[in-house]
Amino acid sequence: MTGLRQAALAAFFSLLVALPSGAQMFGRTQIPRGVFNPVVGAGAEYEMQGDSGKKTTMDFAIVGKESIEGQDGYWMEFTMSGTPMGEMVIKMLSVVTNGNMVMSKTIMQMPGRPPMEMPAQMQNSSRGTNLADIRNKADDLGTESVTTPAGTFSCHHYRMKDGSGEAWVSESVHPFGLVKSVQNGSTTVLVKTLTDVKDKITGTPQPFNPMLMMPQQPTN
Repeated sequence: MTGLRQAALAAFFSLLVALPSGAQMFGRTQIPRGVFNPVVGAGAEYEMQGDSGKKTTMDFAIVGKESIEGQDGYWMEFTMSGTPMGEMVIKMLSVVTNGNMVMSKTIMQMPGRPPMEMPAQMQNSSRGTNLADIRNKADDLGTESVTTPAGTFSCHHYRMKDGSGEAWVSESVHPFGLVKSVQNGSTTVLVKTLTDVKDKITGTPQPFNPMLMMPQQPTN
């Protein structure tokens, strides 16, 4: 049992590496950065190509809102595919503070498993801040028309002052406004805008149990 538990914990911590952090990364893929403009039920699907050339598709949506110490907190949900545990749905409760999205609660669900909430100590160790508004850290190069598989958008073109990348942002896209970005060798392109998005996580969240991170064994 000890060996299984260690394997489960290893799988969990490999997942933490892929979660949003202050480094703005999903593994080696950049987190979308733009101007956070959350609307409950609205989202966007992106194709992300990392510096290795591998492409992944991820969707991000706002599925709920609640008050946190007098501030508006939003549940942002996204789906990760291709993990050792299969497709995972993860949602995080965040509050915008001083231009950053500060992550609070984190809930995840694997196929065929109950949802689990990360314990406070793990959330504190993995908690980061994601830039919610790039405008204070970027130069506005003006308005441009950008065409992607999702359509044609009138965008503000921003270039990061530190030279780390560029982004094309439209107010009509939620929750990040991002239509296209090029950052540190990675490219993110809007594939589809999403409406009437519902929470994919079902059931009452249980306390975190590393054994539930183990892949399910096939039954005969």
